[in-house]
Amino acid sequence: MTASLTDAKSAELFARAARVLPGGVNSPVRAMRSIGRDPIFVERAAGVDLLDVDGNRYVDWVCSWGPLIHGHAHPEVLAAIQDTATAGTTFGAPTALEVELAEEVARRVPSVEMLRMTSSGTEASMSAIRLARAATGRDVVVKFAGAYHGHVDGLLADAGSGLATQGIPSSPGVLPSAAAATVIVPWNDFDAVEAALREHEVAALIAEPYPANMGLVPPEEGFLARLRELTEEHGALLIFDEVISGFRVAPGGAQELSGVTPDLTVMGKILGGGLPAAAFGGPRELLERLAPVGDVYQAGTLSGNPLAVAAGLATLRLLDDDAYLRLSETTTALATGLREAAGDRPVQVVSETGLVTLFFRDRPVRDYADARDADHEAYGAWCRGLLARGVYAPPSGYEAWFVSLAHEPDHVARTVEAAAAAFEVLG
Repeated sequence: MTASLTDAKSAELFARAARVLPGGVNSPVRAMRSIGRDPIFVERAAGVDLLDVDGNRYVDWVCSWGPLIHGHAHPEVLAAIQDTATAGTTFGAPTALEVELAEEVARRVPSVEMLRMTSSGTEASMSAIRLARAATGRDVVVKFAGAYHGHVDGLLADAGSGLATQGIPSSPGVLPSAAAATVIVPWNDFDAVEAALREHEVAALIAEPYPANMGLVPPEEGFLARLRELTEEHGALLIFDEVISGFRVAPGGAQELSGVTPDLTVMGKILGGGLPAAAFGGPRELLERLAPVGDVYQAGTLSGNPLAVAAGLATLRLLDDDAYLRLSETTTALATGLREAAGDRPVQVVSETGLVTLFFRDRPVRDYADARDADHEAYGAWCRGLLARGVYAPPSGYEAWFVSLAHEPDHVARTVEAAAAAFEVLG
């Protein structure tokens, strides 16, 4: 397989962007600095066929970082957006579509009786924590090292995703008082969680049940169930951040797979079908603490935006049992193919339905420290090799590959062929 990539137009656009956008991008991981190159500017996409401004085509395994479980520009999702837009793009008033989406989510997600929509996962996480603090009368939040719950001040400490990619342990501008209310513990460490809950008056423990912002690092057997037991024992709420895993690993997310029901659930990405939307939900008695029926204030001008709600509804309604079976089969085929392409090299391939991560490391990864120990320079060189061979993979070893229902066996085969060739160049 030949390796070539022309990027003159992307380079020109990046030079212009760098003059008016910090780093030339609107979200840090898009900068591609962690893989040693400048960003690629996209012109259009359909299915999993991504076209950049220089005419290069790629098999897309990023899929906008997760929302596009049906691939780009799915006809039914586009039709829902277009039909809705003809009646107006936003009203600042309730619509029937909001009710339908809430009912659909409540039908699928075990922990959700009611939900409140927001425009981003960051807002949803922030609001869920505010609600938990109000419900418990406590301040402290426990989070896991390497987990990313949006750029909320108190949750940026030792976070994953773009923060890990940039090598930033926290962020200037975050008040010490905000960080002081956050206790950080290692993922998959029963003893550390128990100690934190014993030593602090904890309002909530927030966790990605299938962490995918330090790369995919699944929970060890019984870990999520133990989180449920410990939070109940110590009077803290359990919040599952299912922005990534929600509607992806199963219809009801990781909580359906694990059988562990949290007190509050944060949702996003697939929920908006490719448009900005997120939500947090839980039992009626908790959600009715929110204004206007309760005393906890939360609001948003574009929350429940009609176009995003329409896209989300169309996306969810396409996700039937057969869809999850196909998604699982494609994920398994990709993970198996990448393991075979790696051969006896020190590479760990981790997967769960709809998610895959490669760690360039000779031992399994069980927490953020292990993920940081992987060879991210080698991943960067390998990722550049994939791009040159027409495969668009996450430009960071801390991110998951997002498998979609638009990926076909041919896409997997082309990706595995490119992966093998890129591995050969590495030696």
